[in-house]
Amino acid sequence: MASRILTPTLRSTRAISTSTPSLALRSFHSSPARLADVATPLPVRKPYGAFRGGLMGFLLGSTLAGAGVYYYVLEEYKVSNELLTEDIYTLQSSVQRVHSYVQSLEEKLAELERKKK
Repeated sequence: MASRILTPTLRSTRAISTSTPSLALRSFHSSPARLADVATPLPVRKPYGAFRGGLMGFLLGSTLAGAGVYYYVLEEYKVSNELLTEDIYTLQSSVQRVHSYVQSLEEKLAELERKKK
């Protein structure tokens, strides 16, 4: 294809300048032996359509994105669950401390009532 594009220019240069060497005016050609190597038939491949390729790419991409989101949400769930469990244990210990404090106050109040009688 390049030789077809360049051929008219070379012809016009030939008419204008006669001092250019004949090697510069030679067009591009391949030898018959080189063409014979290329002429071996290629293996037949099934066509892989753009629609099918796009669909497979979409499915692969959405599957990978879904898997990534799933593991991200799972990790966030684990972290929030651990924080909630820690807060529950803290609340439980606070309630036990308040319970023991109230119990000690009730005992002191009971002792004061006994001393009054």
